[in-house]
Amino acid sequence: MTDLAILAGQGALPRMIAAQHPGALFVTFAGVPVAAPANPTLQASFERFGQLFADLKSRGIARVVFAGGLSRPALDPARFDAKMQALFPGFMTAMAGGDDGLLRAVIAAFEAEGFAVAGAHDLVPDLTAPPGLLAGPAPGAQDLADAARARAILTALGPHDVGQGAVVAGGQCLGIETAQGTDAMLAFVAQHPDTQRHGARGVLLKAPKPGQDLRIDMPAIGPDTVTGARAAGLAGIAIEAGHVLLLDRPSLLDTAEEAGLFVLAQNP
Repeated sequence: MTDLAILAGQGALPRMIAAQHPGALFVTFAGVPVAAPANPTLQASFERFGQLFADLKSRGIARVVFAGGLSRPALDPARFDAKMQALFPGFMTAMAGGDDGLLRAVIAAFEAEGFAVAGAHDLVPDLTAPPGLLAGPAPGAQDLADAARARAILTALGPHDVGQGAVVAGGQCLGIETAQGTDAMLAFVAQHPDTQRHGARGVLLKAPKPGQDLRIDMPAIGPDTVTGARAAGLAGIAIEAGHVLLLDRPSLLDTAEEAGLFVLAQNP
């Protein structure tokens, strides 16, 4: 076993990291359905952070990585251990500021216990992309303008901790990612009549929130994102270079090529 623990949420990312680090401890949480790989495993509870910290230390863990999607769990205060009782008021205060504030508080709790918090992109090669066209046809001038408009919208919404994605067509904002996620936003956009797009197909932009700690909840796209963008009639997907995870990268790019959608990494 290495000194690394993968704190696993849902989706493909935890298993991708486990495949690159087969000796890492794979930590699952009660109530979060995750298929554990062949790695050493540990089951934990969000209500017992003290027990989790003790278990990690007893196994020689010095580094942790948060990977995969997590919705806010339903917690039973009667089950809290002493550490969670001490941490919970701070978590509640942070939660009032949005998901990003809560995640920062969780990172701080692990760091206070002496754990180094790594980003998934630090542990798996090619999870992010440098600037350039990754797949599909080159975007046109309208596509680039729509991507720039989407970026301006996300930048303006950043202080409100809203989301990491937006869809713009012909300068018109058709959707903003909220807690429901990218797939739900794209399904909503698919219902928009073409008359609302001002003659443009539209672009999905994925980018971090301004000032976001990229060690946790970095935005991501995968093959399903491309499928959703195609169903929504979009011309392509723009991402922030170096700051968006590409899940199942070969399949993602092949799916985009087959669909005739561009995937473009842009400088922040």
